[in-house]
Amino acid sequence: MNWDDTTDTSAEERFVDPAERLVDSVAGREDQAVEAALRPKDLGEFIGQEKVREQLDLVLRAARARGATADHVLLSGAPGLGKTTLSMIIAAEMGAPIRITSGPAIQHAGDLAAILSSLQEGEVLFLDEIHRMSRPAEEMLYMAMEDFRVDVIVGKGPGATAIPLELPPFTLVGATTRAGLLPPPLRDRFGFTAHMEFYEPTELERVLHRSAGLLDVEVDAPGAAEIAGRSRGTPRIANRLLRRVRDYAQVKADGLITREIAAAALAVYEVDERGLDRLDRAVLEALLKLFGGGPVGLSTLAVAVGEERETVEEVAEPFLVREGLLARTPRGRVATPAAWAHLGLTAPGSSAAGNGQQDLFGA
Repeated sequence: MNWDDTTDTSAEERFVDPAERLVDSVAGREDQAVEAALRPKDLGEFIGQEKVREQLDLVLRAARARGATADHVLLSGAPGLGKTTLSMIIAAEMGAPIRITSGPAIQHAGDLAAILSSLQEGEVLFLDEIHRMSRPAEEMLYMAMEDFRVDVIVGKGPGATAIPLELPPFTLVGATTRAGLLPPPLRDRFGFTAHMEFYEPTELERVLHRSAGLLDVEVDAPGAAEIAGRSRGTPRIANRLLRRVRDYAQVKADGLITREIAAAALAVYEVDERGLDRLDRAVLEALLKLFGGGPVGLSTLAVAVGEERETVEEVAEPFLVREGLLARTPRGRVATPAAWAHLGLTAPGSSAAGNGQQDLFGA
């Protein structure tokens, strides 16, 4: 999830190993192995995203009734919300095989032509991070989606020849974390577009109870609520926290996850009651304690916490902004009253009548 759409590569991919941050929404190797066992198999099992599920169910049922392939589907939203899971559900609901690839893996039009020419009729092609596909491949995809045909160029220069290649009907499911980077001609070719929202804590509690059953973990309702409240609205993070709390409960307790056990376990892993981890709190503490709440420049703030500028801007800040703890202004980063309250600190000049703003900004 990025708030600054000026680059094509997300900070998670460039600077952060998902295994290093318990609250990172990008899947690590362990997550990928566990998620395969936890993924729901049909729309009835899928928890949350009520509007998306209802709309997608209508699209798929209508396609089955017509005996046709489903319309192309575009899923957008932050990592960890279930885009890959929904793509697999689409294939299962349509009784079709699924082919999985990603935008960064398709750097040439020939790469895409090889994949498309090998598809079976009705097959689902899942293209993750579709916004990172190369431009020549993107332009080939336009014709493939609309006319189920691609032109393969043979030869070079004046003697080059375009050979049309007919494709069987297929369904493309594109997933992106940055829908704004998709060119309009590509977006317009999707018959159904859905945006995945962050989950409410009550929805994450249902996710956690389901996952606990599959993992053979005992968790009571208050324990699930405690984990859900620290999961940043993301099922992937909720499941990761559940596994770490399970480990703590097995070693330090009798295996049952209660509210007290969950809170103690996540304190060990430095995930606080709002889902902030070490990096998030380091940014807030530097902003509040060293710079009086701001405004302060991004580079200065990054030096203060000992991190790269891009790590602070694209990894820590989006969640802090979404939580209302930090604000971006033309003059720099500024802490909100909620940030002071969360860290149990008092804003400079908050008790002085009339000059609080002057004390805070040094005007």
